[in-house]
Amino acid sequence: MTDQLKRAISAAKTAQANDGQAEATRIASSSAGDQTFDMSESSYKTSHTAIRKARRFAMQGLYEWLVTDRRFDVDGKLGWKANAPHDIAARTRATNAMHTVHIGYYHEMMRDIPEQIEALDALISQHLDREVDKLDTVEHAILLIGAYELQNRVEIPYKVVLDEAMKLNNHFGATDAHKLINAVLDKMAGELRALEVQADTNANLRTSQKAAAKQPEVSSADNIETAAETESTIVDEPTASNKPRISANKANVKRSSASKANANISDFKASKKNANDTKD
Repeated sequence: MTDQLKRAISAAKTAQANDGQAEATRIASSSAGDQTFDMSESSYKTSHTAIRKARRFAMQGLYEWLVTDRRFDVDGKLGWKANAPHDIAARTRATNAMHTVHIGYYHEMMRDIPEQIEALDALISQHLDREVDKLDTVEHAILLIGAYELQNRVEIPYKVVLDEAMKLNNHFGATDAHKLINAVLDKMAGELRALEVQADTNANLRTSQKAAAKQPEVSSADNIETAAETESTIVDEPTASNKPRISANKANVKRSSASKANANISDFKASKKNANDTKD
């Protein structure tokens, strides 16, 4: 074995050892809660479909966190906490094909929503007829995502936020849960996106006014056409005023061509008979 080959093998073993140590450090920092997420991972999709998939994974991750660490935190069982959001995210990435997911947005939601849970729950509870802890866990997770996007991701139209929440509920939630989710997020949009909602309302109003302005013109044209048809019908139909009058004097009665011919023949025969009678 040449010295060059030996050096190559030694370098490969050193690199492998360094990679193993780096992986161990990453796992340890993840367990300690010091993991950071790269929000500019260019190797992952960033399309609307990829963002939708990120919401789905985030909804499942938040559900898992709500029924484990969050529940133990609320109940005061801090010693039971062993399922932090970053651990859920790392485990999800290790066990799922995430190449079609907007991984940066997924990590953002898994990091920021648990950090803002108190403020987001306060926003949600303002529009509820029950306590937040009485919500179904799936509904709670969907409302957290919707509230987070309405408050923090203003580049996403509020109608898209509501529509995506409905899609999450259709995929994971109960049959009638969409009524509560839609009502809460709609009221929240009016509070957090007041200018956007007002602009959308004004645009719809202008569209309605334009449609209403066109309607009378069509009606007027129809009325004119109908009146013309009615007038034509009235003129065509004979009435007492335009019927031909018959004079009491029969001599004034106009005869048809056939009647005139018959009268002329009768007169000719009468005159010929009178002439014959005169000769005799």
